[in-house]
Amino acid sequence: MTLHDVQTRRTSDPQRLDQMMQTMIGDLGAAFSGALVLLGDRLGLYRALDALGPTDSDSLAAQCDIDPRYAREWLSAQAAAGYIAYDGATDRFWLTPEQAMVFADDASPVFFAGAYDMVQSVYHDVPVLERAFRERRGVGWHEHHPCLFRGTERFFRPGYVANLVSSWLPALDGVVEKLERGVAVADFGCGHGASTILMARAFPNSRFTGFDYHGPSIERAREAAEEANSADNLRFEVAGAKQFGGGPYDLITCFDCLHDMGDPVGVGRHVRSMLAADGTWMLVEPFAHDTLAENLNPFGQLFYAASTMICTPASRAQEVGLALGAQAGEKRLTDVLHEAGFIGVRRAVATPINLVMEARA
Repeated sequence: MTLHDVQTRRTSDPQRLDQMMQTMIGDLGAAFSGALVLLGDRLGLYRALDALGPTDSDSLAAQCDIDPRYAREWLSAQAAAGYIAYDGATDRFWLTPEQAMVFADDASPVFFAGAYDMVQSVYHDVPVLERAFRERRGVGWHEHHPCLFRGTERFFRPGYVANLVSSWLPALDGVVEKLERGVAVADFGCGHGASTILMARAFPNSRFTGFDYHGPSIERAREAAEEANSADNLRFEVAGAKQFGGGPYDLITCFDCLHDMGDPVGVGRHVRSMLAADGTWMLVEPFAHDTLAENLNPFGQLFYAASTMICTPASRAQEVGLALGAQAGEKRLTDVLHEAGFIGVRRAVATPINLVMEARA
């Protein structure tokens, strides 16, 4: 094939090329907008805009004590992205109720601004991942920029708040009744403890222990428990997924972390050894279909990207290094659970972001 042939092939469909360029302009704009979301979140611009209602850049700048010219440019970029509303006749900016839920209200089930801490971390860690790709090695969770840990908690917590107590736990066979009566629960890979704290507050008769190998995350989880006044039936300990003890537990949970582990089958076997005879393992993972073709969508784009930069390297840094990835899917997860010795495995419930599996020995 000659250079002329290649050039001809590359320009043979101008419409497709135009569509590709439109995609890239949108994605490039979104990549730049991520930094502006971080600024808006940290400077309190979204919350101020929500409180002010339709306003101009000078008023927002005064409210947040920032430079008015920066405020104008930030507002313009956010309006161009569709993240905030703008009226040209009055030259006013504001947040619609839906936009406020996404950017201004961290208690909202669809709050997304906090997730951009994760985005910052992956850009910061590009040199680390470049070396890992070339050297064919893993990158441990603890080796990433610290904003990853905060961003992960802020990204997943709204979904846990919206679903964990109200729908995920009730979807498990008989678990809520046990929790109300009072049982022992382990939540491993708990990170900053969002899931553990939610459960402990909802079920005061039960005893919850959150485990994570990452010491700084456990320190933050303990602080968060104190802040939430949820320390009475809750504790956090540093321990890996194959080392945590204290069983038997009537319920063991893990949230969006099994795919990060080097030996998920070994983890499953340890979970079995820690469960009571009639205990339940609730496994929460990022939602995925079972084939790559089915996952070629915006959710797949997000999770495959995160998996490339965070999850797969984390698994490769550990023993076995199975590298399930963040789009493992129900069939692959079921295979892992069966190999670990669990007989009763089923999908309990799912959301567009999470897949909840129930496993019993």
